[in-house]
Amino acid sequence: MVGSHKKKKNLPIGSTFKLPAEIPVWPPGDGFATGIIDLGGGLLVSQITTFNKVWSTFEGGANNLGVTFFEPTGLSEGFFMLGCYCQPNNMPLHGWVLVGKDNSSLSNGALAKPVDYNLVWTTRSLKTKQDEEGYIWLPIAPDEYKPVGYVVTTSAEKPSLDRIRCVRSDLTDECTRYHSMKLWRTESKRFGVFDVRPMKRGIGAQGVSVGTFLAQSGGGTNPKPLPIVCLKNTKASFSYMPNLSQVEAMIKAYSPYMYMHPMEEYLPSSVDWFFSNGAVLMEKRKGVIRENEIRPNGSNLPQGGSSDDEVTYWLDLPLDEAKRVKVKKGNLASAEAYVHVKAMLGGSFSDIVMWVFYPFNGGARAKVACTNIPLRGKGEHVGDWEHVTLRVSNFNGELWKVYLSQHSRGEWVNACELEFQNGNRVVAYSSLHGHALFPKAGLVMQGMRGLGVRNDAAKSDAVMDMANGFQIVGAEYLGSDIREPPWLNYCMNWGPKNGPKGPKQKDSWEGDERCK
Repeated sequence: MVGSHKKKKNLPIGSTFKLPAEIPVWPPGDGFATGIIDLGGGLLVSQITTFNKVWSTFEGGANNLGVTFFEPTGLSEGFFMLGCYCQPNNMPLHGWVLVGKDNSSLSNGALAKPVDYNLVWTTRSLKTKQDEEGYIWLPIAPDEYKPVGYVVTTSAEKPSLDRIRCVRSDLTDECTRYHSMKLWRTESKRFGVFDVRPMKRGIGAQGVSVGTFLAQSGGGTNPKPLPIVCLKNTKASFSYMPNLSQVEAMIKAYSPYMYMHPMEEYLPSSVDWFFSNGAVLMEKRKGVIRENEIRPNGSNLPQGGSSDDEVTYWLDLPLDEAKRVKVKKGNLASAEAYVHVKAMLGGSFSDIVMWVFYPFNGGARAKVACTNIPLRGKGEHVGDWEHVTLRVSNFNGELWKVYLSQHSRGEWVNACELEFQNGNRVVAYSSLHGHALFPKAGLVMQGMRGLGVRNDAAKSDAVMDMANGFQIVGAEYLGSDIREPPWLNYCMNWGPKNGPKGPKQKDSWEGDERCK
């Protein structure tokens, strides 16, 4: 029995999100922002952001508002759909899928029509609120080809074989279900729709996200291999990455205003300010500890790891008490964003990672019911590195999402869920004492049932404009155009006891971001 056809009115999905300002005209370059990426092997791809709605359900999923399935529209001549798009109804339409064009001269081209379809799932007998019956079809690929997405229809009749294309196997890579991105699941939990991403992600990884979804029946396990795959950039170099002038233009267009809490005592500073105001390199050798002055830019810091188990290094605040108190508080006027640019998702996106240094991380506060309790120094440590990552499409230079670090992990936030200021500049909030970053002001609890650690975020006059002070310290693909400061290759702790490692020693320097 088909459920109600009555549509919920005024759902967010009924509107389309656009950045507050037009995407700038970028400085001239080679492949960046040209609209098409050549993945090698005769496969050209383009990113489509305009859609025709196919089918909607109005319950389940985020905020119990259901999801909508779309088909890409406005394809250029010679391009074909590789799969449909799905998005929860609780946010404005804001998504993309890749479409493909066969530019191969081989007899077995880069793309091929499916030979048939399997019906993966239908709402025909499902009691749910929907606009009409929905059908999800998995293409059956010919030999030596694989499907990268599904066709969604409102008819029990199989779609035309010309509706979609499969991709030659050597141009594909393994993908995995994105556990934190469950798009929708039926009330019985016997069927779900999930976001997918390449299994291997990071600098040099070749997997390219298609923007499609995984339709999965069963109890929610992650079958291996999945019935669909992602694409692969088979070219040795990712020539569609931005050049240095284009990177600088994107930083100026998108970089955050980071607001400190009104009660914040421990502000960020530049690394050089930290060094020149008395920070020390501590050295423990055969049980004897001694302090060393740090030269500007950290030129005398030990580089790389220590091969001598009897020698340990760490950074610390000045030993003089007056200087120690001063350095603890930081110096917002000197603060800089240290930028690392890396190719992600097979070079189809650029991650612009903006690192911020705090000389000191303050103590945590707990919340028990309505009572706030200082945790007697818990969470306090010298040295604190936090970062914001801007994920920008290499097809046109559009900002799609932002990663906000939150202690040892963090979260990706879609552009449609962000605050903006002065055009397309992102707004981020640094939490009181802990400096975890959030997209909105307010209280975020680490814990459950009224018990946990507080993360308080609010606007104040203390704000870091990352476009006004930044230094590009890493971009492997640009080679000698970027000169790394000596402190970047210091591999020891930036504080005693619980002091953190520096940016280049984090897993995310070469890999993808760590999410909750």
